Amino acid sequence: MDVVDAIRRRRAYRSLAPVEITPGILSALAGSVRLAPSCFNNQPWRLVFVDDPVRLEAMHEALSPGNAWARAASLIIAVFSREEDDCVIKSRTYHQFDTGLGVGFLLLRAVELGLVAHPIAGFSPLKTRKILDIPQDYRVISLIIVGRRASETSPVLSAGQVSAEKNRPARMNVEDFIHRNRFGQPFTG
Repeated sequence: MDVVDAIRRRRAYRSLAPVEITPGILSALAGSVRLAPSCFNNQPWRLVFVDDPVRLEAMHEALSPGNAWARAASLIIAVFSREEDDCVIKSRTYHQFDTGLGVGFLLLRAVELGLVAHPIAGFSPLKTRKILDIPQDYRVISLIIVGRRASETSPVLSAGQVSAEKNRPARMNVEDFIHRNRFGQPFTG
């Protein structure tokens, strides 16, 4: 699989089947983040890989009701960073941007491994911090829900979630977010 295939195949599926989380999977996902670019190579990302069944169960308390489907995860990855670990140039802080780059690399590697890796915003950062002993000075940014795509649609999904499982949600046209040479100049590529 090349990177274009991984980009095209990446989807935020919610119907998950269990998958054995092996040391090889953990190493592959961690290694992909490690190679991501960051400002001055600061590598501000921090992650907790949660695959222990007891700890996974505890993490269910941090999920919002709309993310009940995530209880089927075989792995939950908490993503966090802090401002002082990365570039701050005048009013620009880079830690969340650079952490997002690391997550992007992880998502594509997960696709290559045949996994679903679905980042979510619907969770409690405070509960996550408490469950995983994340220090107060870190900003909990996202949880990534990892499993294998299930052949059957999860019964806990809403109608909108079921629709998104069956058909890729609409994507913006490139012309709607890319400009050429200056803002407002149409992109033709």
